[in-house]
Amino acid sequence: MTNYREILRLKSLGYSQRSIASGAKASRNTVSEVLKKAEQLNITWPLEDDVTNEMLDELFWGKRNRSPAPYAVIDFNYIHKELSKKGVTLTLLWQEYSSCSCA
Repeated sequence: MTNYREILRLKSLGYSQRSIASGAKASRNTVSEVLKKAEQLNITWPLEDDVTNEMLDELFWGKRNRSPAPYAVIDFNYIHKELSKKGVTLTLLWQEYSSCSCA
């Protein structure tokens, strides 16, 4: 998750967007978008201590659908066991997985 608090803190100290991106471990585009949103919403540093990154994320972008991935969970133990059998390859397992309607 983006560290919105750190981005806003570094901006208030006068750092460039490149420096903020490096310090907050975010892309320059993310930093730019966050700073634009913060300006639109009149959000400035310092923030209250109880304001979290999750709260800022919801404030900036609204509620997002965070549903789990539509893929089946990989059973690595099963794959390892199957690969130990003679004649079984990852390609064969992939073909079986892809043809299964349960995935």
